[in-house]
Amino acid sequence: MTPVRTLLAIGLISIFAAAVSGEPQEGAGPAIEPRVHAKNPETESAVDRRANIRVDTTLVLIPVTVTDPMGRFVTGLDKENFKISEDKVEQEIADFSSEDAPLSVGIVFDTSGSMGAKLMKSREAVTQFMKTANPQDEFFLIQFNDRPELMIPFTTETEEIQNRLTFTQSKGRTALLDGVYMAMNHMKKAHNPRKAILIISDGGDNSSRYTESEVKNAVKEADVQIYAIGIFEPLSARGRTPEEAAGPSLLAEITELTGGRHYAVENLAELPDVAAKIGIELRNEYVLGYAPKNAARDGKYRRVQVKLIKTTGLPQLKAMFRTGYYAPTQ
Repeated sequence: MTPVRTLLAIGLISIFAAAVSGEPQEGAGPAIEPRVHAKNPETESAVDRRANIRVDTTLVLIPVTVTDPMGRFVTGLDKENFKISEDKVEQEIADFSSEDAPLSVGIVFDTSGSMGAKLMKSREAVTQFMKTANPQDEFFLIQFNDRPELMIPFTTETEEIQNRLTFTQSKGRTALLDGVYMAMNHMKKAHNPRKAILIISDGGDNSSRYTESEVKNAVKEADVQIYAIGIFEPLSARGRTPEEAAGPSLLAEITELTGGRHYAVENLAELPDVAAKIGIELRNEYVLGYAPKNAARDGKYRRVQVKLIKTTGLPQLKAMFRTGYYAPTQ
């Protein structure tokens, strides 16, 4: 067995063990401290925010998830297995990490009227997702129906969020976009350099003040990965509203912009396993850092492309990554 195959096998075995036990993997590297301290969002200007959320001092940091044709996570790759370019100009990878660094995570939880029969399994999904956490992680909870509400601000006590969800009731319409927008704003208070949002919802939006375009722009400007579990009725189901029919494409577009992804679920029993899979995926990312050859601080959007270099003995692999970022303006 080649060294890369050995590392891959060990990585997959470790991931499986973590998924079964619900415990974080041992052997993770030391906690990575943020290089840039967060500013007070109350006093921070719009220009400051654009300059502070994507570029870490001189490095752009791009999280990358690698999977094989079976959708299994591939670990054990080295810096030499990746190529990264910005606006079609190849960049030099100056920083490479595959450690389980601390996360700041926002849970955006749908409590609209149509979620009634789905709440129990949705709560279980959050519990399974939290089992993949490590002690340095922090979480917040936003619930939404007619409007979003921050139920629990950032906390390291996962039990607070799980206990709060115990009393959740379903009613009202679905302000999904407003919930995501609120989560992006609260994420500015995060203490960890890696940030993610998990959306659990059963349909499209029918009650938001913010438009789809406004939310997509906010997502592109924020250094946050977004994952979503969409609990959808089958396409053949009767009574499916136009908003519900548009739900899968809406969640897919929002998540893909960030390097995350959307899981469409029709069988409620699958919810906890899918949530655990997302948690494990966040624990098995590579982070590529590079100093852009284009040093202009012009605030323009830079498109990023990550390619995998073929490794002997491995099948065709797929890389998922953030597709771009906004350059700072000062």
